Amino acid sequence: MTGRIVQINVSPGGVPKRPVPRARVMRSGIEGDAHRDAERHGGSDRALCLFSLEQIEALQVEGHPVEPGALGENLTVAGLDWPRIQPEDFFRLGDEVLVQITRFTSPCWNVRAAFLDGAYARVSQQRHPGWSRGYARVLVPGEIAAGDPVERLTPAVVARHLVVGPGA
Repeated sequence: MTGRIVQINVSPGGVPKRPVPRARVMRSGIEGDAHRDAERHGGSDRALCLFSLEQIEALQVEGHPVEPGALGENLTVAGLDWPRIQPEDFFRLGDEVLVQITRFTSPCWNVRAAFLDGAYARVSQQRHPGWSRGYARVLVPGEIAAGDPVERLTPAVVARHLVVGPGA
């Protein structure tokens, strides 16, 4: 499964996150991105937040005024079968970065402005499976840019990459 990075989003803390054309991804997240609530956001297992452009567009059709970055996602991606994304899935971002989805995010009242009538639970995995954002840990840091490919990898490919190195 291959998609692409549509938008890279950062903020000094809070939402919305604003687009940048390229970024350095570190184990702690995207350089220049911050969180107002470090207890609920960030950390090694929540270094990145990803969400699907197709899900955003479907929410817009429902009447929600959501835009890429409004839900606090660092990466807005397209071309992936988002409802099939699960914790433990691996992805290569661009040529270098490897990430692993760790869990679905819980919707936060801070994103309510992106939803018709403030209905932010619309992106709750428990209430609406397949509509949640996903948190990821960074296994291999590096550079990414808008337009870069997003490739789903098997655990065997990831293990070979981590043991032998890139290009193995």
